[in-house]
Amino acid sequence: MQKLARDIKERDFKNVYLLTGEEDYLRKQYRDRLAGAMADVHDTMNYHYFEGKNTIPEKLIDLAETMPFLAERRVIVVENSGFFKSAQDKLADYLKQLPETSFFIFVEPQVDKRGKLYKACKDVGYIAEFNVQDEQTLRRWILGRLNKEQKLITERALAIFMERTGSDMENIASELEKLLCYTLEKPDITEADVDAICTRQINNRIFDMIEAVASKRQEAALELYYDLLALKEPPMRILFLIARQYNLLYQTKLLKGKGYDNKSIASKLGLSPFIAGKYVTQASRFEKETLRKSLEQCVEAEENVKTGKMADNLSVELLIVQFSSKKSQRKEA
Repeated sequence: MQKLARDIKERDFKNVYLLTGEEDYLRKQYRDRLAGAMADVHDTMNYHYFEGKNTIPEKLIDLAETMPFLAERRVIVVENSGFFKSAQDKLADYLKQLPETSFFIFVEPQVDKRGKLYKACKDVGYIAEFNVQDEQTLRRWILGRLNKEQKLITERALAIFMERTGSDMENIASELEKLLCYTLEKPDITEADVDAICTRQINNRIFDMIEAVASKRQEAALELYYDLLALKEPPMRILFLIARQYNLLYQTKLLKGKGYDNKSIASKLGLSPFIAGKYVTQASRFEKETLRKSLEQCVEAEENVKTGKMADNLSVELLIVQFSSKKSQRKEA
């Protein structure tokens, strides 16, 4: 990010940029900043935007071969093309002989670093990887945004806010905007403000449901499930998220058993250390074998639905009942 900011400030641009990584918010922010610094994005003669897997490489090459019209640069932004997960030898070779007046900005969430196009971008341009930010970075960013608005927030309110929003910066930005509007006339943001306005994400509700299951609070677990159904979440998506949660807990349990610390677990599982710490705590409430069996039961529940043996909503409900049964707790004991 520092390299990109410096290029923008000094107006010293590479002819090729690849913006990649899981953090959508940062990818989009730097896509817009780079493109805006390089060209007038309303100038349809010299600025071009392509999105999706139907993008044709030959058309991009033809555009890049055309001199800019009454402008310093021709800027071509290519997003979510899938080029970096497929063979694009012709485009990769072309980047190495790109005219000085043509500039590419590729924006892709996932790439194959072994591919020829990725290596070409690395050789002739600059690759910026935007990964999920750690807890401390997110805290500084949130506090910086609040400081610009001359707002203060208590430590406890900030912790609750981050728990509600997770580590997705786009979601954090959206929830911050709502919170600032809600507290427009107030200098301080309190726990009550966060509780009143910030939406609990679906993943957080799943986390809470598994927490209720772990402590054998069956009524609370089922209530959370019914809440998700009321929010129009499909039962099979809920099942997928439950299975994903148990898989993360199982992997966390295995890694913790091998002596990995929270930071290492976060890195291996692609989580922020803040979120990984929550998983470590929750995983400690389960036996390893219980987590493995729960994953198997999720697969069995999905199979029952696909084969028509059971309705989707009933299948998930019975799974939650089974997981949260106090009788099963006595058996495990």
